[in-house]
Amino acid sequence: MINSATKKHISELFNKEAKHSFFIPKYQREYTWGYNEWCELYDDLMDNEEEYFIGSIIYIPTNEALNPKLEVIDGQQRLTTLSLLITALYTCLKEHKAELDEDDQDEISSLRKSLIAKNSSNGLRIVPQVQNYNLSDYNALMNELGITDKHTKGANFRTRRKIFRCYYYFKYRIEEDLKKCDNISIAEALLSIKSRVLSAMVVAIEVSSHSDAYVMFESLNHRGTPLTAIDLMKNMIMARAERNGLTCDDCFERWQSILQYLPDNYSIQERFFRHYYNAFKNALNIPFRKSEDRKKDPLGAVATKSNLLSIYEKLIYNDLPSFLNDIVLCASLYTELIYPEAEGNASPYSPNLVDLQHVQGVPSYLLLLYLMKKKSELKIDDKMLSRIIDNLVLFFIRRNVTDTPGTRDIPRLLMEIISQIEEQGLKGSTIESHIKGSLKSVSASDELFRQKLEGDIYRENVDAARYILCSLAQKYMTKESWTDLWKRYDKGGTYVWTIEHIFPEGEKIPQEWVDMIADGDYNLAQEYREAYVHKIGNLTMTGYNTELSNYSFEKKRDRKSKKSDLYVGYRNGLGINKDLADKDNWTIDDIKARTTKLVDEVIEMFKI
Repeated sequence: MINSATKKHISELFNKEAKHSFFIPKYQREYTWGYNEWCELYDDLMDNEEEYFIGSIIYIPTNEALNPKLEVIDGQQRLTTLSLLITALYTCLKEHKAELDEDDQDEISSLRKSLIAKNSSNGLRIVPQVQNYNLSDYNALMNELGITDKHTKGANFRTRRKIFRCYYYFKYRIEEDLKKCDNISIAEALLSIKSRVLSAMVVAIEVSSHSDAYVMFESLNHRGTPLTAIDLMKNMIMARAERNGLTCDDCFERWQSILQYLPDNYSIQERFFRHYYNAFKNALNIPFRKSEDRKKDPLGAVATKSNLLSIYEKLIYNDLPSFLNDIVLCASLYTELIYPEAEGNASPYSPNLVDLQHVQGVPSYLLLLYLMKKKSELKIDDKMLSRIIDNLVLFFIRRNVTDTPGTRDIPRLLMEIISQIEEQGLKGSTIESHIKGSLKSVSASDELFRQKLEGDIYRENVDAARYILCSLAQKYMTKESWTDLWKRYDKGGTYVWTIEHIFPEGEKIPQEWVDMIADGDYNLAQEYREAYVHKIGNLTMTGYNTELSNYSFEKKRDRKSKKSDLYVGYRNGLGINKDLADKDNWTIDDIKARTTKLVDEVIEMFKI
């Protein structure tokens, strides 16, 4: 219910006599406006007439007599930015105090008081979001400028974050405008800027509850930072909290626990929500099926990016408490899939999950999420789950090399396996056998697998090529010689061990290689490069690829580290390089022979 919708000047929102304060609840997103939004707001205010309309705000009064707070549901970006613009104005007026007459000097005190709410818990008119140090930085800025005397130092590096940067941006813009005031005094220019800012208009909408606020929020929030489907899900949850006997704080904490299990990456978060629905589609659709309705899945046959929000709107509105309980549990399981090596996530099948990641088997997480959640009910133990994951690894390496089945077919294939498990009431080892048989039935034949392996595998799929080469190298390792070929220089950085083209892949072929590979015939060497350079027989693994570069075969073979006396070339100790370490030259026949040898090994290693 809307209590009121009133046009207000900014001066009314920041009235020095008013007792209210605006606070941004913690379940809102952090302060996200940046240079483009600051620039647009300032230009709009300066380029238009006074009483320029800059949007709306939605708030809920907390009805606290001694500490009247207005909980901002929409408009926090605008309000926080305006308060920082007013703060910059206050500072500029203070610095040019000597140029103001006595009456105008009162404007300095007036602006300072407009930023303060005596009855506010921290003494400020605007109480920003707590995330990413927004509130801490805001308090520190106000303390440093002498607006408050809370003696707040704030967190380190605060001047690099948006609160301080926004303040300095507006101070810079004001000072630049003062340099251009040829026809009027600095005092007149400052007071003119102040007048344009404080006379700007907003529509202030007061609502009774969070439910009403979010209905308005979703319809009006089209000017600020675009909302994602994940943002809108959270908004729906907050809007339904009170109707389900939950508090907004409780819902916010549970929502945060979901996101804490997932990386701070929208695409992965969205993928989790798709996988959750696709894995448990049958159970999730039961409350929505009607006897007269023949549709088996009224919510949708499969969750996609386009229908994700409509699916979750119905789930949230149907039974919010049950939905939150279930999805928090599934998020905790999903984090084991995403971070199998993280502390606290270790399980007997963690190494298998690491292999699945390396082979780009992420689409199978929807099947594994289902099996992990229902382990007890389905009578699946950790050893069975390890073997199932191994079969998924085999399936995905063959799929990624052959592109069979097609990428778009994989979710439906895995969902069909889940449906068959449920419809046929499969348990224990029969589930393992069923999954293995289902994957085998759609996998590429050995003939197609061989054909693709004998092709330009590096050019076709470099990630699959890397996994295969690492697997071949690890095949020859012992506990004493074990080397982590997936190690990175830093988190998310480049691999230490990378793919090395023995015959260089660059178009400019070094003369030493032209002589070795094509008896000095440059054109023939180019033909060979195009036909053979990306074959598996011409690929290997080394830890110092950049140091090998376009060296001759002999130099690549015998290269040692600049920092130590260790071999970094083909004599680096990896089993996959053993045959290269004993050779004196490299020819097209060598590439062909090594391709045949390695392909035979790969076919045997990844046989379904």
